[in-house]
Amino acid sequence: MANESRPCPCDIGDRFDYGGRGQEVQVEHIKAYVCKPPASTDKAVVVIHDIFGWQLPNTRYIADMLATNGYIAICPDFFVGQEAWKPSNDWASFDDWVKTRDAGKIDKEVDVVLKYLKDQCGVKNIGVIGFCWGGAAVQHLMLKNPHLKTGVSLYGVIRRFADKHSLLHPTFFIFGEKDDIIPLEQVTLLEQKLKQNCKVDYEVKIYPGQTHGFVHRKREDINPQDKPYIEEGRQDMINWLNKYL
Repeated sequence: MANESRPCPCDIGDRFDYGGRGQEVQVEHIKAYVCKPPASTDKAVVVIHDIFGWQLPNTRYIADMLATNGYIAICPDFFVGQEAWKPSNDWASFDDWVKTRDAGKIDKEVDVVLKYLKDQCGVKNIGVIGFCWGGAAVQHLMLKNPHLKTGVSLYGVIRRFADKHSLLHPTFFIFGEKDDIIPLEQVTLLEQKLKQNCKVDYEVKIYPGQTHGFVHRKREDINPQDKPYIEEGRQDMINWLNKYL
């Protein structure tokens, strides 16, 4: 997402050549990608995409990883049919583009998705993860949605909810040390505010040398120096979900 000095220099990173093991479904007015584990479960994770949208193979790869770890994973189109950002778009138009896609205004869609998970999939316990734009959406949901158990915000845009820290549910925040979009001073301030205001369990973790998007937009075989941190970030995410779901 954006900061004051440079409107969202989000690089799509390594676009995975990945088809996905799940299927696309229609959930009321929303399309969604769903992947289910081999064994039946009453636990699910809502995956909130970044600015590149719900069809990005990288995000579906993470959804499938969650399914491999025993969760029903659903990645809805939170842009609700509006076009995702494309790397070829003019960054000068980004601020206008993102104004019509507010990470703090997804409650209607989330309610639809939660109803689907409970009614159609028999789910009782639901968590949420999100990347970049979706990471900000996770923080929004952790502040207000009583039906979710826990959340993981991966390089979520801090300034989007800079003055709100009274989280309802345990939340894990993942950041990269070298993230051009989220300066470390913002992360430090977030930690201070959470310490002062948050009454539930939370963790803020900074991964050494990592840039924006490292958990889902870098490939271990292309970025071997980052491989330990990519794997650590993914495992930390799973461990947090396992603990609270």
